[in-house]
Amino acid sequence: MRAIDWISGTADRPGHIRLLDQSLLPQSESVVDIDTVDDLIDAIARLAVRGAPALGVAGALGVALAVQNLEPAAADDAIAKLRVARPTAVNLALGVDIASAARPDGTESVLAAALAVRDDDIAASTAMAKNGAALLEELLEAPAAASARLMTICNTGALAAVERGTALGVVEEMHRAGRLQRAIALETRPLLQGSRLTAWELQKMGAPFDLIVDSAAASILAAGGADAVLVGADRIAANGDTANKIGTFALALAAQYAGTPFIVVAPESTVDRQTASGADIEIEDRGSAEVGQIRGVQLAPEGVSALNPAFDVTPADLITAIITDRRVLRPGRGERPDDSY
Repeated sequence: MRAIDWISGTADRPGHIRLLDQSLLPQSESVVDIDTVDDLIDAIARLAVRGAPALGVAGALGVALAVQNLEPAAADDAIAKLRVARPTAVNLALGVDIASAARPDGTESVLAAALAVRDDDIAASTAMAKNGAALLEELLEAPAAASARLMTICNTGALAAVERGTALGVVEEMHRAGRLQRAIALETRPLLQGSRLTAWELQKMGAPFDLIVDSAAASILAAGGADAVLVGADRIAANGDTANKIGTFALALAAQYAGTPFIVVAPESTVDRQTASGADIEIEDRGSAEVGQIRGVQLAPEGVSALNPAFDVTPADLITAIITDRRVLRPGRGERPDDSY
């Protein structure tokens, strides 16, 4: 099933959002039906739905839900809360804004705009996968170009989008083409999106892979254990600085040391020309509990304070290439996301 979608209304139930609850994976594949914006915001906060592209779709569909079910003033309030539910990911606010722009034309127009955001995401995922596979063929020398070992962090597959995804979509494309020797997935502390979600997706696609602890990535890269690093992005600044899951910056530093290509894969919608650089990106801190516990099991001493930034910023000069659905940028050549195309 799609990670998130719109279910058309019937005589018994109005149209609503349906999503796969990622907070329960891989132990349980549970579907959640969302009828209110408050429920959607809760699903976003507890990461039942996550990933920049999926959040963009959630934002757009959430506006459709609000306009369908609420009076205009109440819809205004609900939409405003939804827009800031996760501040680092630019796609959430963008999806909200795109659907909101159709409000003067009525409820059906809002829904049509929201569904267009969903369909554009599906098309973008397919384009990024093909662009990424083509770039790897160009960047990697034989035999790696035909049998690549690809490292990735967090979850950037279909779960993070509607279908296919971003960085993991490229891995899937390489696997389909018979060009993937092995994927190397970082576990991704503190919420283990790599071990819970990426490993689950790689198993589903039948791809060969190894799961590693986050702290093993640098030594594996230094030893020549990967041919390229592929990561997603939650926001790409105008100068090419990129916000992504915490640990991405360290991975980029290790890739630079090892001379390994470090590639960011994200839809064009993730480029934020209004944000000049990474220094201007708001980084969400999710509190101490996620660090001290794993799924409610307390590992650290009770009452321990933790810093828990959900994202970090990778400077553009550490990025070999940025792949979107429309282009490939080389920051090392002075190419910037705010350049015209």
